[in-house]
Amino acid sequence: MKTKKPDLKSLLATANRDVEKARRFSIVGFVVFVALLYGFLFMRINSLNDVQPSSDSVTGQVKAAGVQHIDESVVKQLESLHDNSVNVQTLFNEARSYPFSN
Repeated sequence: MKTKKPDLKSLLATANRDVEKARRFSIVGFVVFVALLYGFLFMRINSLNDVQPSSDSVTGQVKAAGVQHIDESVVKQLESLHDNSVNVQTLFNEARSYPFSN
């Protein structure tokens, strides 16, 4: 028994019919696709928002920042110089008045 090969016209007719059936649901399919996309993004952002950094990564970032600390004895010495010397007081006042001058 030989089966008859479908010709081009019948294939196009069945494809056209299937496309018309699918076109009715295209808006619904698009809305469902967008809703799934937003849901996925919401869940991904929420899961990434809850992640806490490890203590090793925090320590590494602090070391990389190179935060400098000022010695308290230097601060006290500068304050005592500021309080005792008129010339130093003048320099400090000028520096406050014109911070971007030489």
